[in-house]
Amino acid sequence: MSMAENVPDPNPELLTAKLLQVEEIAVDEEEFHHLNNPAESIKPIVKKYLGTPNHSEQSGNKIFFSDGDAKVEILVVTNEIIRVRLAPHSVFLEEFSYAVPQLPQRHVEFTLLENDKEYIVATPVINCHIRKQDFFISFSDKNDTITSSDAVPMHWEENTQFGGYYVFCTKTCQEQESFFGLGDKATEFNLRGKRLKNWNTDAYSFSFNQDPLYRSIPFYISLNDNVAHGIFFDNTFKAYFDFAAEDRNRTSFWADGGELQYYYIHGPHMMDVVKNYHLLTGTHPMPPLWALGYHQCRWSYYPENKVRVIANGFRQNRIPCDGIYLDIDYMDGYRCFTWSPKYFPNPKKMIADLAENGFKTVVIIDPGIRVDDNYWVFKEGKEKKYFCRRCDDYFMEGHVWPGRCQFPDFTNPEVRAWWGDLFDGLVETGVAGVWNDMNEPAVFGSGSFPDDVRHQYDGYRGSHRKAHNVYGMQMVRATYEGLRKQLKNKRPFTITRAGYAGVQRYSSVWTGDNVATWEHLKLGNIQLQRLSVSGISFCGTDIGGFSGEPDGELFTRWIQMGTFSPFMRAHSAGDTKEREPWSFGEPFTSINRRFIELRYRLIPYLYSTFWEHHRYGFPILRPVVMQEQDVLMNHFRQDEFTYGDKILVCPVLHPGQQTRNVYLPKGKWYNFWTLDMVEGAQEITVPTPLDIMPLFVKAGSVIPEYPVMQYTGETEIEEVKLNIYYSDYEVKSFLFEDYGETFAYEQDIYLEKKFVVKGDERKLTIKQTMEGLYTPRYEGYHFKVNGLPFVPSRIVADGKEVPTISSNADKTYEFKFTKNFKQIEIYK
Repeated sequence: MSMAENVPDPNPELLTAKLLQVEEIAVDEEEFHHLNNPAESIKPIVKKYLGTPNHSEQSGNKIFFSDGDAKVEILVVTNEIIRVRLAPHSVFLEEFSYAVPQLPQRHVEFTLLENDKEYIVATPVINCHIRKQDFFISFSDKNDTITSSDAVPMHWEENTQFGGYYVFCTKTCQEQESFFGLGDKATEFNLRGKRLKNWNTDAYSFSFNQDPLYRSIPFYISLNDNVAHGIFFDNTFKAYFDFAAEDRNRTSFWADGGELQYYYIHGPHMMDVVKNYHLLTGTHPMPPLWALGYHQCRWSYYPENKVRVIANGFRQNRIPCDGIYLDIDYMDGYRCFTWSPKYFPNPKKMIADLAENGFKTVVIIDPGIRVDDNYWVFKEGKEKKYFCRRCDDYFMEGHVWPGRCQFPDFTNPEVRAWWGDLFDGLVETGVAGVWNDMNEPAVFGSGSFPDDVRHQYDGYRGSHRKAHNVYGMQMVRATYEGLRKQLKNKRPFTITRAGYAGVQRYSSVWTGDNVATWEHLKLGNIQLQRLSVSGISFCGTDIGGFSGEPDGELFTRWIQMGTFSPFMRAHSAGDTKEREPWSFGEPFTSINRRFIELRYRLIPYLYSTFWEHHRYGFPILRPVVMQEQDVLMNHFRQDEFTYGDKILVCPVLHPGQQTRNVYLPKGKWYNFWTLDMVEGAQEITVPTPLDIMPLFVKAGSVIPEYPVMQYTGETEIEEVKLNIYYSDYEVKSFLFEDYGETFAYEQDIYLEKKFVVKGDERKLTIKQTMEGLYTPRYEGYHFKVNGLPFVPSRIVADGKEVPTISSNADKTYEFKFTKNFKQIEIYK
């Protein structure tokens, strides 16, 4: 019997009804053009632009504008800072930033205005305009000068592979607008005409214009018509910046994912922009004083006897040095947190012996942990599930120095705490500082992690596309916080190769694996200035070049420039000749000694400049354009800078160079070597024999000086020398003092000294004021007065005659007085 035979006869009325329903459906399908494949009705993916703002609402210091689908948030942060966020379908991501851990807690008075053409969010300093016609966003100052404006509305494009959006912002570019910042890009200082990428990359022996490099700092400064503003694009995905490269009338920034979120930071001076950027992302903590000395490194100094030979070489040659570094060969099979029993059988004794001779020991630590169940670090990380996993739940594995490795997820706070505790053994052994390398992260063969690696991201979740650029920063954060815990009240010293905006809160940096060429000497000079105005002041280069072979002249010129780098370290690859300051023989050894000694003499000046950075947000190195941004030619000057604001440094950047042109900003300047006074606002030609790098000191400066030591703290300071440079207009200077290695300064145990110098044809007056709870142990100052236009007949200090004045052949005058003076008058 067939199945059909078991089917009951249909109800005729029901059958008629069903037939009618089918006919209606057929008519509907014909009317609505039903397709068998619904996907054919999906619109193609294209860029979508903001429409017309038709709605606004305010919640506290946030104002929201909507076009009916997308939403824009305007957040008033301070009088000078406004944040802009875009949500393509009105849903913002949870608010979280590694760069900005906490927004400034300031009450800001602002108003929301509306007219027929626009909405205006106005603070006492700036205005944010939202144009009703097309959602263009622009900013103006209180003079109604437009400083930044959209060229097209903010836009986005759906990312079907990963989800989320590509996000874009395009601004108009003015005819003479210049751009600076973006970290240590390997190109000219002024970024106009450049197109650059942010994606942390292991860039061994990088070349001029190679991009990207090791760090991603998505912050730039615009300067146009003597008004500066900054844009901080706080997006950790792979990001791009076009500074009028594709279209000379437009500059753009965009990213492969995440939110379109940027801060507009108003000047009007470049210094104001940098200070306000530091208000968001923080400054470097005060370093231990020894970290400002000279450091020596190589891949690698081993075995132990070699390290001792290098240390003895410094002391025998009477060349000051504070730090010796151990690269990967100190480890047992390149396993982090271990010591090679063959090369370093008793590291604790070696480090103690080095410390007795004035050396601090810094060791390298990489993120790759060898896959080895007999290796305690791997075993712990595996048991606690602290290593990165891929999307299919397999552990992320890659080959680096130890072989097959797994990698901690430093975006997980629990992992960071575990990592920090791992330093307990190294600290107990006597290690004073840690150098984090290979943390872009770098992986042999593949370059870095795959995109699908998952990260905890402090609970906010993310793939490696999101976490890549912050991985190195979070590694050195874990290192810094662990060392701070282990070292109790002593300041940690850390250095990192990779980083993101805000990394300065945890570490110093160097510019990576450079090359022993004159081109790289020039490039390093630019990179350090760029890092400094990008928020990372504690920076340096590998003096002499990491790869390649410098000759004696190049190495010596690099030592001279490095003397005025905030971080001063020589470093070289293992397949090169050794390059200690005495390696090239005379006359190079004596010249190198002389400049490293100058470094140590000027440490109180550098330390004071560092405090100005930490406390007040000033960059340590300042390009000429930051001194005189109103001079258009200065937008393109890149081979000289000021060290703090008082010393102009003019590195010699060409082989065999016997003279060089120097631009002196307006004011009066003293040649550091000859003490000749020169009027500024002009270019001059100065001699540059091998033993001279041009240096100039601003008139009116008070430059503090320590006696030369073989390492910081070698002897008790009995007096501080104050070098006074005469000026016929008022100039202020600064000296900061504290214990130099503790965190007592966080409890206000420090001393800020402010000097005011002013002279005329018959008298020079020096005033001092002091604030703070610290008392230095020395009792007096040794004054050296330069450039007096008269022969002094008497000196009155706090109403008392100074009995002894000595005069020198160079027409300088010296005398001594107590450190607590309030006013000194030098009379003709």
